[in-house]
Amino acid sequence: MKKILLAAFTLALFVSSSALAQKGGGLRGNVLDKNTGEPIMFGTVLLQGTSIGTNTDVDGFFSIGNVPVGSYTMVVSSIGFDSAAVKVTIKEGGISSHQVTLSESSIQLGAVEISSRREQARSDVSISKVTVTANQIKALPGTGGQADIAQYLPVLPGIISTGDQGGQIYIRGGSPIQNRILLDGMTIFNPFHSIGFYSVFETEIIKTVDVLTAGFNAEYGGRVSAVIDLKTREGNRKRISGLVSANPFQAKAVLEGPIKKFEEGGGSSSFIFTAKHSYINETSPLLYSYAVDTTFYPSAGEGLSENDRKRLPFSFTDFYGKISFMAANGSKLNLFGFNFNDDVNYIGVAKLGWQNVGGGTSFTLIPPNSNLIIGGTVAYSDYNIELQEAGEQPRSSGISNYNVKLDFTYFGLHNEIKYGFEIIGLDTRFKFRNFVGNTINQNNNTSELGAFVKYKAKYGDFIFEPSLRLQVYASQSKTLLEPRLGMKYNVTDHFRLKAAGGFYSQNLISSVNELDVVNLFVGFLTAPEEQVFKSNTTELAPHRLQKAVHAVFGTEIDLAKKVELNVEPYYKGFTQLIQINRNKLTPTDPNFVTEKGKAYGIDLTLRYETKKVYLWGTYSLAYVDRDDGEQIYPTIFDRRHNVNLLGTYKFGKTNDWEAALRWNMGSGFPFTLTQGFYENTNFDDGLNTSPLTNNGDLGVVLDTKRNGGRLPFYHRMDGSLKRTFKFGKYTSLEVVASASNMYNRENIFYFDRIRAKRINQLPIMPSLGITFNF
Repeated sequence: MKKILLAAFTLALFVSSSALAQKGGGLRGNVLDKNTGEPIMFGTVLLQGTSIGTNTDVDGFFSIGNVPVGSYTMVVSSIGFDSAAVKVTIKEGGISSHQVTLSESSIQLGAVEISSRREQARSDVSISKVTVTANQIKALPGTGGQADIAQYLPVLPGIISTGDQGGQIYIRGGSPIQNRILLDGMTIFNPFHSIGFYSVFETEIIKTVDVLTAGFNAEYGGRVSAVIDLKTREGNRKRISGLVSANPFQAKAVLEGPIKKFEEGGGSSSFIFTAKHSYINETSPLLYSYAVDTTFYPSAGEGLSENDRKRLPFSFTDFYGKISFMAANGSKLNLFGFNFNDDVNYIGVAKLGWQNVGGGTSFTLIPPNSNLIIGGTVAYSDYNIELQEAGEQPRSSGISNYNVKLDFTYFGLHNEIKYGFEIIGLDTRFKFRNFVGNTINQNNNTSELGAFVKYKAKYGDFIFEPSLRLQVYASQSKTLLEPRLGMKYNVTDHFRLKAAGGFYSQNLISSVNELDVVNLFVGFLTAPEEQVFKSNTTELAPHRLQKAVHAVFGTEIDLAKKVELNVEPYYKGFTQLIQINRNKLTPTDPNFVTEKGKAYGIDLTLRYETKKVYLWGTYSLAYVDRDDGEQIYPTIFDRRHNVNLLGTYKFGKTNDWEAALRWNMGSGFPFTLTQGFYENTNFDDGLNTSPLTNNGDLGVVLDTKRNGGRLPFYHRMDGSLKRTFKFGKYTSLEVVASASNMYNRENIFYFDRIRAKRINQLPIMPSLGITFNF
């Protein structure tokens, strides 16, 4: 397969060398909202009377190369805005640049029927890729009345979460460490708070979230499963604005405004700042004490006060700020920084805390006389976590990360080529002591270099996108070529076929073991520099990296004007995975063990959307297996069946009411059955220890068949009702009544074998939230 992909890529480069050399001129520009100066995403740009056109990107930017010389009328349109017509003249070898502003339409014209999303689907491969906006996230009935990307991701096909507490995201058979999560081009480690409902990302400032669940192109590297690429918007360029919000779970504030106001035809600058703080640990004794008693202190919390036994132990505080400068031609510079904190305090049992701080800059440079666009990111972050359990040695981990990325994009008439490089530096610090007292201590400094080239061409109804990534792992003295390929064929205007595949690798390892039901301690290590062996053998492994191969096929069908169906079968083969050897019994045992795995299945998505109604349904059939050399077993996140239904409805004279419901049903997760119990005597006094008089700890004898049992089916419904009161052009009040687990389903979280007690996930949790916008 690798030879086939390399041949396809070589052919593409040969074709592109002639395609990009075509004569003509360039047309590019930015499409902005006339009232706010904000970019208009996915708008349509068309030269009237021709088939030449494109869509704006997430920054409102568009570029068309090799346009035949002549005079044209450029028509720019976007749903919800009045169209604009601009006279343009294309000269040989010249670049025609334009800043186009659109006014909000007071009347939604019925003639505008084709959504920009469908237009984009016809011109991009977009396999195993879902683009999510802030408005879509906010339509979700969120816990505490505040929707969050952490709650929205499990609604998407192929993505599951293991629980309400410490729940991590698993994407098409990949564990959390195998998913790369980016914020404005910077890698974010452990982006989800311990309570599981909330991420570190503020929904109000999200521009787009690209979720790539498999088969992603060579622009992304360093992970073997998936990528979540989140971009934040710039601040208001016209006026000071913001919001304050509060509910029983958290309070937050957003403040934004211009530094230099936007004026048509000119540049601008702005700022945006967000802050949020949770206080569920303070409100839970009063509002949600019934949830805590059964879930968090199964042993009745001996020695704790009545108030503490009814306290949810979670809290977090997040800050994010961004300053943006934008030139008239679309060139821009962003400066950003963040400070994310999370704390968990099971009083008298365990205390955990982590902090992630960082910052950086991103830029887009648009030279006036070149059809080459230059982009880049320079960023640094530092993540530290520590867990202190009663009577145990503390566990700690830290990772400092810097990344420098530079890319170049050239636009042709029906093709484009993008190439660039990325330098990543990692400094990892990890200390862990296992159950027999053996310590694993790793302090590593390493670097990675990635270079990529991606070519995209449209030949009639066929879209061809080969790409190639060169990945260099310095600490492993390993250089890899990773060819990848994406294709789409527009069979008709309403029926499309697509496929993608490629090779992937990564250096990073997580301290979270895939056998754990819940583990709040999320530490990071780089790949071992010591020898590793093939699964359950003494034979040396050929390398010390994690590797995978992806293959995805799919079809998109527009069943009706407002109904879309997407079907995608997929396969991921994990040829080598590496984990910490937590069963290390002697100092000479290896610190790491290897295994293989595979994930395969099919995802179906059905979507219906009008001005008032949004319906979304998904079904996933999935199989996720691992092979440790002794047996092939399902992982703890192997959910065979998963169904998600989401519906929102706007009503009232001015659509000031919005109701939303979300229902999720999933088959039970695997677990290892219990065979029996034994008394585990610790000989702390050596030969003076008497097994007859000492009371040892209760040990568990597990079934030899790993994960041979299945928990019961999970299902839950969440709902919300929102009312918006408008006091002026910019001032409004939103009141949201919501409830998680509306019919109070007792979903099992795990079973405490020692205490013989079932631990459930959270029960019904109603809330009322208020948001004031200005």
